[in-house]
Amino acid sequence: MQPNRTRRALALAPAALLPPTLGRAQMNGRPITIVVPFSAGGSTDLVSRVVAQFASAGAGAPMIVDNRTGAGGVVGWGAVARANPDGNTLCTIELSYAIAAGLIPNLPFDPHKAFAQITTAIKVPHVLVVNPGVPAKTVQEFIALAKAQPGRLNYGSGGNGTNTHLAGELFKSLTGTAIVHIPYKGAGAVLTDLMSGQVQALITSAPTALPHIRSGKLRALMVTGAQRNPTLPDVPSAAESGLPGMDMDFWVGFGAPAGTPPPVIDKLHRAIVASLSLPEAKKRIDEMGLTAVGSTPAEATALVNREIERWSAVIKQAGIKPD
Repeated sequence: MQPNRTRRALALAPAALLPPTLGRAQMNGRPITIVVPFSAGGSTDLVSRVVAQFASAGAGAPMIVDNRTGAGGVVGWGAVARANPDGNTLCTIELSYAIAAGLIPNLPFDPHKAFAQITTAIKVPHVLVVNPGVPAKTVQEFIALAKAQPGRLNYGSGGNGTNTHLAGELFKSLTGTAIVHIPYKGAGAVLTDLMSGQVQALITSAPTALPHIRSGKLRALMVTGAQRNPTLPDVPSAAESGLPGMDMDFWVGFGAPAGTPPPVIDKLHRAIVASLSLPEAKKRIDEMGLTAVGSTPAEATALVNREIERWSAVIKQAGIKPD
């Protein structure tokens, strides 16, 4: 077997099947807590619960999910940043983390250094959807409509500083359009008004919009990214639509407090990545419209740092301030 194939095989192997020399990193036998800084029921929470169920065996300890909300995720992340770096306390690191790093001043932790990244577990593109009454069938038609009526079209978001808000501001920056931002308190409220025509557009994660696209209540104009998404095969990608810079994924990963020993990080990484390829876990991830990634710790670290820099620039350019 070639060296790169060997590394790939080891990355995907369940921890219980690893050679003894690779499986010796042990925690202390106590349960492993995954802190999710958001409410139960969202994509981040659901992914965490799938991992908690299926990665426990490989990690050598039961995993439990603790939804610790507040301050846009800062309460949960801050608690884990201060936790003992022994591998028994983890947290989700996702798109909102990168946004918070550029949006919220004086964070109680260094977003670049507070966590040892374990893996990026899943990703999914965003999708630009409009109310069917909008007379635009393509992104370029929508851009032309917005330029012909500056300040007349609006887009909704789940709130100031959310990923849906930042996606809209990125779109405006790339297209030079003057579309008005209408913030809501959560995704449910903006979807209701979008389908009734109170707002015209929304850029949100594909799973959020998928049921409404399939029912015909929303029209999808574009998925963000270089390629089409298998769940929306008839919807052009951003690259096809002439907006390669609109490459934007919603992603969820896992991190541990900085200083967690590398052998512990390695074992957690192998357990989580292996869990993503188990048939039942994969089925649940597919049903949510998500794509499993299972990146290395180094790749996850690079993604987090890159996303922090990217969204900090968008926030600064748009002049977005926290509520």
